[in-house]
Amino acid sequence: MSAASVLLVDDERDFVSAMTKRLTKRDLEVSNAFDGLEALEALSKDDRIEVVILDVKMPGMSGVETLREIKRRYPLVEVIMLTGYATIETAIEGMKLGAYDYLIKPCEMDELLGKVGEALEKRRKHQNKILEARTREVIQRRET
Repeated sequence: MSAASVLLVDDERDFVSAMTKRLTKRDLEVSNAFDGLEALEALSKDDRIEVVILDVKMPGMSGVETLREIKRRYPLVEVIMLTGYATIETAIEGMKLGAYDYLIKPCEMDELLGKVGEALEKRRKHQNKILEARTREVIQRRET
């Protein structure tokens, strides 16, 4: 199985730099974006990105707005929301919009890696189901 390709989105550059190093050491391919628009641009340019780790509080386009747009444009991409300012309302809204999970900063690296692994597994299962359905469709067309 190929290494997970992750997009880390946060406006705190020091946090992004430190997390990128830590995630890369654990055999993840990590891309960075520093706001919602950059995240959407990165996703449009790299179809290998499977999981987005997304900060909730960012200037401009919020994490929730970014999540909404990611799920609209790239429904198979799994999103893990991260925030230093946890509120139940934001967590519920994020989950309703399709976030895979919601973690509070600072989170344990093992916990984050576990969530990335689970999100990756979910995405790959969905991809396989779609591929199987398309394969069945092609076979059925050929048989008729």
